[in-house]
Amino acid sequence: MHKVKESATLILTGASGGIGRAVARELARLGVNLVVNARAAEPLDRVARDCETLGVRVCQVRGNAAETSVAGKLVQEALNIGNFYGFIHAAGVLHPGPLLWELSPEQFREVMDSHVTAGYQLIRAAVPELLRQGEGLAIFFGSYAAESNLPGIGAYNIAKAAEEHLARQLAAEAPQITSFVFRPGATETRMQRQAREAQGRGAEVLHRVFRGYQRRRELESPEQVAQRLVRLLADNPRRHHGTIVT
Repeated sequence: MHKVKESATLILTGASGGIGRAVARELARLGVNLVVNARAAEPLDRVARDCETLGVRVCQVRGNAAETSVAGKLVQEALNIGNFYGFIHAAGVLHPGPLLWELSPEQFREVMDSHVTAGYQLIRAAVPELLRQGEGLAIFFGSYAAESNLPGIGAYNIAKAAEEHLARQLAAEAPQITSFVFRPGATETRMQRQAREAQGRGAEVLHRVFRGYQRRRELESPEQVAQRLVRLLADNPRRHHGTIVT
């Protein structure tokens, strides 16, 4: 196929808000059926209903995609809809402010799970099915934070570096599946707001950086970012296989 077409079915994590929600709507406008995932029930239900009004089939699976059972259910529901073509992993947690040793083990684990373990679980559940049909799509949301050591978001920096490596590893091991990293850039999302209001010994640096984006009006809207990604998917995403798209 080499591009996402009408009636294909994609899994989308992090679909309840921000860029994920905007991507869900743009994919639905393209005619793509969706299995949407997030942990919060009400926002997930709203985005599912919004997409259904655009005439596509939508299934919602609430839960943490880092759990084997949730990732497996996402793939099974996509197979039930039909024309399963892959996944977009947009979920993520930031926990900004504390320095690395100030983060609780639970906070550190939540950040790593949301970006890395969930990505691994999606690969584990989806790739065997995609290889059987000989093609598919695996998109991971990256960040310039993967190359940064900005104080106050250390766990996020580490997780994004690992997630981007995960995508490249998949590209090497399953070349039939188009796999790449999409870096959206500075976008007005909940994470941006959290960083602007962060507390902890890394907060002063975060305030300077993230409030600076807002002050200089450098932030894009989630809708702008989603439109850019979906245009890319509707064209020839294969040319980005194994790369980082900025």
